Amino acid sequence: MPPFDTDPRLLRAFLAVAEELHFTRAAARLFVAQQALSRDIRRLERELGAELFVRTTRQVALTPDGARLLPYARRVLDAHAELAGAFGGPGARPLLVDLNSDGATAARVLAHARELVPECELMARFESGLTWAASEILAGRLDASFGRAAGLAPTVRSGLSAHPVRYEPMALMLPLAHPLAGRETVALADLSGETVYAGAGNERTREWTDLAALLFAQWGIVMAPPVPLAVGVAEFQRVMAKGGHPVLAVVDFPAMPGTVLRPLVDPVPLSPLSLVWRKGLRHPGVDALREAADALARAEGWLERPPGAWLPERDLTLMRDRS
Repeated sequence: MPPFDTDPRLLRAFLAVAEELHFTRAAARLFVAQQALSRDIRRLERELGAELFVRTTRQVALTPDGARLLPYARRVLDAHAELAGAFGGPGARPLLVDLNSDGATAARVLAHARELVPECELMARFESGLTWAASEILAGRLDASFGRAAGLAPTVRSGLSAHPVRYEPMALMLPLAHPLAGRETVALADLSGETVYAGAGNERTREWTDLAALLFAQWGIVMAPPVPLAVGVAEFQRVMAKGGHPVLAVVDFPAMPGTVLRPLVDPVPLSPLSLVWRKGLRHPGVDALREAADALARAEGWLERPPGAWLPERDLTLMRDRS
């Protein structure tokens, strides 16, 4: 008999459907597309050589083989969680994860990872900027962060592992009184000659300013001059309001009073977001972050690029190499 080596992910898919008896609800619970969930169930059925569910247009029910598998699946997944806790080593301590800012993509990944490993303590930090966070990770003061890995120096990047999370569409945060604020979207060509803030002078976010410089050079956009480093949301709002310039952001950037966020189009510029951690770090929290990122990416198409989207070739190459 060949060795029995079922992926725990398939058992999680089975357990979700068995408990919900509804593929759509089970897919939502796991943050995956229903098509991907059905594919995992079919794969598990092939591996076991048994039909696990009876599907009709009105209901889903366990077959006798499905009912027989259910207690085994629960025990295997419980044992898997216990094993991670017993031999995860660093899993006994909190994992320090820098999100850059609250409420965006990274925060959603962290929230889902916490659901996957409730026994682990995943502690959020909001320090802003992968350039700074990468140095803290290499120094052992942070464990993981999110950002544009291609913007890091090769010597820094060589000490890190990276996992693609999302191609984030860029947007423009505009003061309400700005002439472009009334539009649903803003075309890049309409920004020619416009002065836009993109973190110039902030040493913590050099990777973001570098990406903006590449975009601005192609469309004749002027980089706003440096401003004092603002720590905290309230200070950032105050400094941005004082300067009066539009701010380059991403579409999920948290809303700020007195501004509107407008997606950039024609073409859609993308900011490549990766999860980054120190090479060699073993922690169940890192595994959960990767699994959570993959689940959300599958469910919401985070790694699908709009036709004709703008992205520097080196960023695209790195994202492909790490996927």
